[in-house]
Amino acid sequence: MNGPIDNYAAFYGLLNRLPTSDREELKRSIVLQYTDGRTASLHEMSRNEYAAALEGMRKLVLPTERERFIQERRKRRSAVLHQMQLLGVDTANWDRVNSFCLDSRIAGKEFRDLDCGELDALLKKIRAIRRKEKK
Repeated sequence: MNGPIDNYAAFYGLLNRLPTSDREELKRSIVLQYTDGRTASLHEMSRNEYAAALEGMRKLVLPTERERFIQERRKRRSAVLHQMQLLGVDTANWDRVNSFCLDSRIAGKEFRDLDCGELDALLKKIRAIRRKEKK
């Protein structure tokens, strides 16, 4: 996996989110680190070295507000889908998931359109339905 890298936007996007007073020196030190001192030039990095550098930089960068929101929504969606599955809804079929959610007594919207608050409310409803079914 060698050859020239066509776009360095990911590298510079992450570099700009790292705390430093000297971006050029930080870039140089990252490149040196991931090329084992072979070069300080971003353009001379192999694809494997570049990929490793990006992964290392991602671990150092704090998630943005949008990324945190996406992670939180993903967790809530997963919890709702799990409860739907336990209720007997075929969660592998999006038409069935949406049909369940579209019921006005459930959510009144398609699953993809539910925000975090609505997902929390839906989770409570499904758990209540499951409790009633057990009795």
